[in-house]
Parts: sequence; structure tokens; C-alpha cells
Amino acid sequence: MPAELSIRPLAGLPMVEPGDDLAALTLAAMAENGLTFQAGDILVVAQKVISKAEGQLIKLADVEPSARAIELATETDKDPRLVQLILDESSDLLRKKPGVLIMRHRLGIVGAHAGIDQSNISHADGEAALLLPRDPDTSAAELRLALGKATGVELGVIIADSMNRPWRLGTIGCAIGCSGITVLDDHVGGKDLFGRELKVTLINRVDSIAATATLLMGETTERTPMALVRGFDPEDSPQRAADIYRPLDEDLFR
Repeated sequence: MPAELSIRPLAGLPMVEPGDDLAALTLAAMAENGLTFQAGDILVVAQKVISKAEGQLIKLADVEPSARAIELATETDKDPRLVQLILDESSDLLRKKPGVLIMRHRLGIVGAHAGIDQSNISHADGEAALLLPRDPDTSAAELRLALGKATGVELGVIIADSMNRPWRLGTIGCAIGCSGITVLDDHVGGKDLFGRELKVTLINRVDSIAATATLLMGETTERTPMALVRGFDPEDSPQRAADIYRPLDEDLFR
């Protein structure tokens, strides 16, 4: 485990547009902050940056709500077009009340409104909404590969998004995509301090890193959607963020 951990938000990243080269923008931001990548570094990237670059910004004027979306919009006091996007991105509607739709996203993420957000995006051409990346693990792998080719350095990459958690107030950063890093550190079968066998100890490394980095990156007007994490060995692994989601047959709250 690291003796010392440093997290440096990267200032100077411009507003990202569809089709932007995120690897080039990352390297420019690193240079502007006087930094170069070192072996074992972890780059944490806010989901919005990935979604914007991948063209996941949708104009609500282009969305035709279904009868089901209109019905749910009436029940929850929401824009029917936004509700249609939420339905399109989801596999299940789990809970609803005025102002809130709790969905199971097609990626397996459970949360409000299928992760669709309308904050920190331009509405200059009319109301819009930003969807999650199509495949965040692939997005992380592609960014890691591009940065590795450009620098010759092996990194870990985490894509972080802000989420609420059941029974607890407030959002924290969680990993929705990653590459080149051990996701779940399995201690089942090991021993505690008193020699007792560990039965269920499974440490989620990437969520812990994402939460800490997000705290420093900010979630409102800071404009630092990337952070460099140094001092924590990513332990290159084929695990993905998709491995975090609890299987449905183990979900006790459905």
C-alpha cells in the first residue's frame, strides 16, 4: 500500500467538444500544469468530458416522447422528452416519485435518471441533456492506449461520475469505467489481525480513488475535470468497472 498519495487536479482543460482528441488535450493540460506522466500514475477523468467528446449531448427538440414517457413525466413532474431519454438508456424502472426516477441503466448502474445530466452543458441551441458514455470501460481503455503510445508510460485510467447512494445523503465520485487497474481487491480467505478468516472482504479500489479525486476536482464550476493520482500502484489488471455491479440474483432490494 502507498506510504503517500498525491492527487493533482489538472487546470487549463478547454471546454470539450464532440470529436475532440482527449489524449492530446490531456497531454496539453499536463504540460500546462508542469507535469509529465510517470509509471504507475492514475488519470481520473470526469464522465462529462468523455460523454461530450463522444457526442452524447442530445437536443431535447430531437426527442419524440412515447405515451409511456408522457405518462411518467406527468407522474414525476418532468419533461417528457427527458423521460424518454431516461427510458431509452435504461433496462428497468425501479422507483418513482415526483422529481425522481430511479433506474437501472443498461450498463448495470442503478441511480437517478439513468445518469443523464443537464448541468454544466450548453443550452444555447435549446434544452439538451448529456448521456453516459456508450461503453465507459472501452473509453478508458482507448484513452489509456493513446496516452501510452504518446508517452511510453503505463498508466491506469478511471472514468468517474457523481452518484447518490441508498440511505446516505449527498453525492460522491464513483468509477463507471477504468483500464489498467485492479478494480476489486479480494481478501476473502485471508486472515484478520486475530487470525479470523475473512469471509466477505472485497475492497473496491477504483471507487475509493474516484471519490477522493472527485472531491478535489469539484462538481460545479471548478473546470478541473481531470486529476493525476500518484503513489497508488494501479497493479495492471484486466478487470473492468463493469465487474463492480452486483449480479441481479444477489440484489436483495429489487
